[in-house]
Amino acid sequence: MTSPRNRSFAALLGAALLLPLTACGSGDSGGDGTLTYRLWDDQQKAGYQKVMAAFEKANPGVRVKIELLPYDQYWTKMTADAVAGTAPDVFWMQTTQFPEFVTKGVLADLSPLGLDAAKYHPNVVQSYTYKGKLYGVPKDFGIVGLLYNKDLFKKAGVPDPDKLTWTPDGSGSLLETARKLTVDDKGKHPDEPGFDPAKVKQYGFASWNHYQTQWMNWVNSNGGKLVDQPFGKYAFNDDASVQALQFGVDLVNKHHVAPPAAQTNPPSDKINEMFKRGQVAMFPANNALLPFVTPGASFKIGIAPMPTGPAGRSVNINGLSEAVYAKSPRKEAALKLARYLSGPEAQKIMADDGHVFPALNGLSQGYVDFWKRKGLDVSPFLEESRGTTFNLPVTTGFTAFENKLNQTFNDMYLGKLTPKQAADRAVADGNALAK
Repeated sequence: MTSPRNRSFAALLGAALLLPLTACGSGDSGGDGTLTYRLWDDQQKAGYQKVMAAFEKANPGVRVKIELLPYDQYWTKMTADAVAGTAPDVFWMQTTQFPEFVTKGVLADLSPLGLDAAKYHPNVVQSYTYKGKLYGVPKDFGIVGLLYNKDLFKKAGVPDPDKLTWTPDGSGSLLETARKLTVDDKGKHPDEPGFDPAKVKQYGFASWNHYQTQWMNWVNSNGGKLVDQPFGKYAFNDDASVQALQFGVDLVNKHHVAPPAAQTNPPSDKINEMFKRGQVAMFPANNALLPFVTPGASFKIGIAPMPTGPAGRSVNINGLSEAVYAKSPRKEAALKLARYLSGPEAQKIMADDGHVFPALNGLSQGYVDFWKRKGLDVSPFLEESRGTTFNLPVTTGFTAFENKLNQTFNDMYLGKLTPKQAADRAVADGNALAK
């Protein structure tokens, strides 16, 4: 899941190139033999404590200090550190943030590591490649799938949603299934006389303004395109994209199989809570959400592939990478750590403990087995990762654009803007910020 960012990010980071650096490298990392490693996920920190212990054992002269920052603070702090010249030696990098950092010279070229790109998921490699060079060690990937309430499906006598289809006009099995699982306070479904959309007690589907798990998937599955090329321009105001946006909005405002936008507009976790309370039957979500959704659910959760659209199934895959600070005074040790994190020992630890799907091919079964022991079959996520997938937009300006994009699409889901109006406005705003 992603969060809105400070709009001044790009300006601050750009200023780093114009200011004299008063320091060089992580000022509080504890000495020349200590590397600072920064991340934002407290659950993954436990896994990385194991990883770093193994690295330190193999490299007696190097210690690693793990620094945890909440996600909402992470990028503000990274920006300030990049400006001051005190960035951590090695740190997590996100797809949408990558263009700002790499074009400002903050990230080290990792070509000296000699990694074989063919051994990693191609989307993750592509996400962190700039001008033919790799600037982030492929770490992991998260992918969008369809979580569903198996108890509600069983109660309604509806087959599991493993082969759903959709089209912009509403034909296809997704809408049909969602109607059967949407019920008002009198037990009426949306296609029955007397159904009251103002008094729905259970929705069949979660359609809301969340780009990673929602409308970007509709756009790509309908043959639309988010950007014309990596580091290029936004392009999701073409006919195919607008039709896909209309479908997502219609699920809410026309078909009434998803909660009203006033209840779900971001920033909000209300839709997550509605799913956990059993008020939503189908919930598109990234697998990274599992540790946060499964503990609070009082029903059996199933996982299915995302519905197939007119252009096939196209699903967002969002991989993280391990970046090295270009001005680290411990560059040699930092590259040594990056090399270790790229390898099977480190990535297997994180997979086998159920933290992530590793970016390194051939190790995902450990993640599948972990969740199987918890009674959850996550193999549909893995199957999707081997099909048609797409990255979040890899282009400059997204960090400054994200808030405005969410505001515009909030109005679209609320019915204040048509999908065409919203797409035209968003594309114009985004392209004005892309360089």
